[in-house]
Amino acid sequence: MKLIKNVLIPVLLATIWISISEFVRNEFILKSFWIDHYHGLGLTFPSDTINGAIWGIWSLFFAVFVFIIAARFTLIQTTLISWFAAFVLMWLTIGNLGVLPFGLLIYAVPLSLLESFVAALILKKVPKGKPTR
Repeated sequence: MKLIKNVLIPVLLATIWISISEFVRNEFILKSFWIDHYHGLGLTFPSDTINGAIWGIWSLFFAVFVFIIAARFTLIQTTLISWFAAFVLMWLTIGNLGVLPFGLLIYAVPLSLLESFVAALILKKVPKGKPTR
């Protein structure tokens, strides 16, 4: 029961938050950036069901990563470390591959920081006491 209360529920809640945040940001706010950029490259932006499923798995892995970091760092440190590891490194990689529409970063940076902060907050506050290691 302690595992469910202190690990599974917070990670599940953070995963749900991250998934919703990713979906809203990339489907409603930034989709036109992605579509236009990919069109300019002569490509079709990948938005099949499998892509959504992979983002769901990414959300779970990100939540687990934030959970692990949250056990050792403050809320702000957890936010910044997890944001850097998940988003900055991803942007560097896809920017290097030429598939990042850089104009979306004006929106993506603050929204991804918010996503990381709320995930860290969930993982710091939902379990009773500190997250187990």
